[in-house]
Amino acid sequence: MEVNIHEAKTQLSRLLQRVAAGEEITIARAGVPVAKLIAIAPANVVRPLGAMEGQIYIADDFDAPLPDDLLALFYGGQQPKRKTPGRAKPEKRPRKRASR
Repeated sequence: MEVNIHEAKTQLSRLLQRVAAGEEITIARAGVPVAKLIAIAPANVVRPLGAMEGQIYIADDFDAPLPDDLLALFYGGQQPKRKTPGRAKPEKRPRKRASR
């Protein structure tokens, strides 16, 4: 359905009811479409955990380091410097002065 701007202003409540029912409405200015009213999908859809169980496969090594030749492709052909795994150093916090 296409309506002009004046009609959209005066009939907005009715148009929104039609949109909620699944209809798409185009708003036009001088016969040229400028906007479209469409329904918004519900945002609070609860998806159950494990719904795709048995339908997807994730390899045991999916997060393993890439081979050097493939990794170089991500860095313009140069080998990046690999970080060695280790403990992160804690951040230094400023000391509080003792109040007198």
